[in-house]
Amino acid sequence: MTDETFTYDQMVEDALRGVVIQVLQDASERGLPGNHHFYITFKTAYPGVQVPAYLAEKYPDEMTIVLQYQFWDLILEDELFTVTLSFNDVRERLIVPYAALTGFADPSVKFGLQFQVEMPDSGLTDTEKLPETGIDPVEDGVTPENVAPDLGQVVSLDQFRKKK
Repeated sequence: MTDETFTYDQMVEDALRGVVIQVLQDASERGLPGNHHFYITFKTAYPGVQVPAYLAEKYPDEMTIVLQYQFWDLILEDELFTVTLSFNDVRERLIVPYAALTGFADPSVKFGLQFQVEMPDSGLTDTEKLPETGIDPVEDGVTPENVAPDLGQVVSLDQFRKKK
């Protein structure tokens, strides 16, 4: 018998990413039915992500794109998808590995998923990374939630949901 254990958390993450891939595949083949639209959040610094330099500069850590009315050439490959979107009336091509995804939402049906992303340059997941504070999170009992105000503003998508 080995000392290895099943990595259930990674298995679940992979299965849920499979849901996103299937939905994107359907959207690429048939378009978006009804009021469906997607918010897709990903790590811009993740290896293999390709966005225009001005967007990478504006969103150095994470970026959310919307697939709704104006998207073109949504193409899915084994490890990534590509899509063309309009930014200030300029069409730009984005390449996003599935492993870079941190969130997926379809507000039309109140469905959403969040993912942990392991950045290849370290063994830490994104939620374990702390800003350069000089604080040792283990020794000082600091969690990412304790320092969240230093990481930027959290924006709720509730303002974009339809009121019932």
